[in-house]
Amino acid sequence: MQSFIQSYGYFALILLSIAGSACIPIPSEVVFVVAGALCTTAVTGHAQFTLWAVIVVGTLGSMIGSQVAYEVGRSAGRTIVDRWGKWILLTHKDLDSSERWFAKYGSAAVLIGRVLPVVRSFISVPAGIAEMKRDRFVVLTAIGSAIWVALLSALGYAAGKNWHHVSKDFHYAQTPMIIVVAALLIFGLWHRIRSVRRQNAG
Repeated sequence: MQSFIQSYGYFALILLSIAGSACIPIPSEVVFVVAGALCTTAVTGHAQFTLWAVIVVGTLGSMIGSQVAYEVGRSAGRTIVDRWGKWILLTHKDLDSSERWFAKYGSAAVLIGRVLPVVRSFISVPAGIAEMKRDRFVVLTAIGSAIWVALLSALGYAAGKNWHHVSKDFHYAQTPMIIVVAALLIFGLWHRIRSVRRQNAG
């Protein structure tokens, strides 16, 4: 990830931020912490980015990716469930529940969801399915994305002077982190399969 960002600069940042907000599991936590560190001279000997530009590019990319996911949910959400629901583990009951939930808590869900790991990658789809107003969706997405990108980039910038020490610690922590995340994903998938089967059986 770091080498890709170093090689392609701002293009890499906007590409990764678009993908990460369009339901592709790109770890924005890593992307923008690395980008923030590259705003200092500690990593490569020179500052590759400026902090304000990283925040602007990351926020813009996040908004684009989120809008793509929103439009997919709004225009094709139920069609997708009709055709591939059993393969993607979604039912019409899920969509109905999502719409009711968004009718009550939609604005807070989008704003808060944009600053939550994993959730931020997928929150736009149910917002589209629930037909949340586009202008409200765009504004809330922009605010949430800017907060998230600024926070991560600032953390990376702050760690920049000690980047080699920080990256070494992160390397040691990678394997336990991967194991924990994989275990949570497997448990979540197993639980979801059971839930969908019960709904279909009923």
